[in-house]
Amino acid sequence: MANIMRKLSRVLVTTAASLVVGASAALAADLPARQYAPAPVYNPAPLFTWSGFHAGVNGGYGWSNRNQTYLGSADTLSSKGSNGGFVGGGQIGYNYQLVPGTGLVVGLETDLQYADLGNKTTYVAGSPAALSGSSSGGNYFGTVRGRLGYAFDRFLVYGTGGFAYGDVGSRSWGPLAGNRGTEVGYTLGGGLEYALTNNWTAKVEALYVSLGNGSRNTSALGTPAISSTSSGRDDFGVVRAGLNYKF
Repeated sequence: MANIMRKLSRVLVTTAASLVVGASAALAADLPARQYAPAPVYNPAPLFTWSGFHAGVNGGYGWSNRNQTYLGSADTLSSKGSNGGFVGGGQIGYNYQLVPGTGLVVGLETDLQYADLGNKTTYVAGSPAALSGSSSGGNYFGTVRGRLGYAFDRFLVYGTGGFAYGDVGSRSWGPLAGNRGTEVGYTLGGGLEYALTNNWTAKVEALYVSLGNGSRNTSALGTPAISSTSSGRDDFGVVRAGLNYKF
């Protein structure tokens, strides 16, 4: 009898345990599944790049220096003059940035400028006499330049240099009159540029321009005795601000 009771007890305990386990499983199956919020997805803003075509306008101030020697039939005259005035025009170019954001930028730019750089000149002859005169403001100058810079995101520091051409203060009036015409030379400079938006940039730039070193015929006004051939160079500096639209 005792053995039978012990066997019945074990069967009852085992059955009860099975029922508890089954009920727990059924209850767990009826509970709602736990929901987890998806991890947020961050899309960083694309890095700014200076690559692309650009076009714009500029304006500023230029000042010229002219040194010429007149070799005439009557005497030798030398002239020196300097003056300054408004310079303004437009530019177009292309930049390529090797790595977007911060990195090296290379480019090419050409511009065409009006230049009001007429000179007031003093002519000194071999004798103690000195004659004063003036020259017209000339018409224009232009450049074709390479650009090499380094970008700190939207801030660009660059150097520039290349080919220059123009007719700046070429016609002399006073004791002598001559027509110099278009001359060619070189230009060097540098600047700072900042991207105001993804499309608009503003810059400040300084250039040194040197044009010509050739000879030209010059005739005296009413005094054929000092008809001459002159030689010289036009050097001038330009500081200008500009606004570009980047395509």
